[in-house]
Amino acid sequence: MKLLTTLAAATALATPTGYVQAQQRDDGGFGDAQVTAWATLGLVAAGAPTGGAADYLARQQPETATDAALVAMARAAAGDQPEDLLARLRRHRPGKLVNATIWTILALRQAGELAPRPLVQALLGAQRPSGGWSWLASGAADANDTAAALQALRAADVRGRSIDRGVAFLRRHQNRDGGFELTLGRGSDTQSTAWAIQGLLAAGRVPGTPAFRYLARMRRPDGSYRYNARYVTTPLWVTAQVLPALARKPFPLNSSR
Repeated sequence: MKLLTTLAAATALATPTGYVQAQQRDDGGFGDAQVTAWATLGLVAAGAPTGGAADYLARQQPETATDAALVAMARAAAGDQPEDLLARLRRHRPGKLVNATIWTILALRQAGELAPRPLVQALLGAQRPSGGWSWLASGAADANDTAAALQALRAADVRGRSIDRGVAFLRRHQNRDGGFELTLGRGSDTQSTAWAIQGLLAAGRVPGTPAFRYLARMRRPDGSYRYNARYVTTPLWVTAQVLPALARKPFPLNSSR
């Protein structure tokens, strides 16, 4: 009986969800606030319990606007009411950090609030000539921030040419192996592929089987995911970001899209 119980436990841990859950610490966190937020979002997307993650996050005091939005989004997704952070996000004004605007929109929408029009307009204005978005206003566009921007804009009910151009930008970053790369020539990686899947789903597009096959090849026996075909780095972070893509759920997770 003990052997069967051990085998059952090992099998449970061999899933991506089980791997992430197994990394949770006694204080409810999975590491620092950022990693804990990603783990929380991944588990919520997978329909799995988050343990004491929301309580852990409620005790954190994010310094940057982007981190505040990410933590607020994770807390809201887990069923918490992060009013302390939401009050801060409502006062957010667009600046050089485009990703702060992206995540503020997503966090407010995750909490059931409307996307502020100034933020939406600023995000639309930050689209690069290539059709993509960068994390920084003056930076070069990349696939991950483009996927996040698509999710934020669709959460604000934006449609039309901006979305189409963003989708086209993402498609140009898919390689023959089915994976997506952060920037052209960099090579496919798991996180960029997961992000692209979410971005395409948010835009109402079909990611396609090759992208999911790439993710399947990156999965390790313990349920975690490699960063890419060559390297295994930050497996908890990588696996947490894969979970929403596997569940085919773009952000915000409470969206009816």
